[in-house]
Amino acid sequence: MPALDQILRIAGVIEESIVDGPGLRFVLFVQGCPIHCPGCQNPQTWDSAGGKAVTCKAVLDKITQDPLVHGVTFSGGEPFEQAQALLPLAQELKSRGYHLMAFSGHTLEQLIRREECRSLLELLDILVDGPFIEAQKSLDLRFRGSKNQRILDMKATRAAGWKPVLDELHDRAER
Repeated sequence: MPALDQILRIAGVIEESIVDGPGLRFVLFVQGCPIHCPGCQNPQTWDSAGGKAVTCKAVLDKITQDPLVHGVTFSGGEPFEQAQALLPLAQELKSRGYHLMAFSGHTLEQLIRREECRSLLELLDILVDGPFIEAQKSLDLRFRGSKNQRILDMKATRAAGWKPVLDELHDRAER
């Protein structure tokens, strides 16, 4: 079993969400983001010393208490700033069959250059990548805030040698 005593800094959680990825999901908002996108909807998550410290085990226990939740979304803040700390949680969730998704203000191309991020990327089903750009904001987009952000099918992306493959099923405007 992965080292579930690993400490995460989190801003909070949503125990049941239908807007932060496909299906009914648990959303973990990590604390800390160096990107500081103008117009960010979660600026309270920027300070890496803010939020609260929790173990991966405590988060796992909270997630697994709800038999209706089958997906987990890592949001923030910037989840990949805590990629090493998130890894044991993601490994355990994946071994239990959970669908994993993450939001990042970095692009996939930036993330795969960072060794500490690659292991977490290996476990994801979906990645929404790219910074929020206020001038490209749209309320018609599904699971993202601005038109530059991509919804990536990570299984297909890995199979393509890390070339980004859009998730056509989820990358559509709301009707």
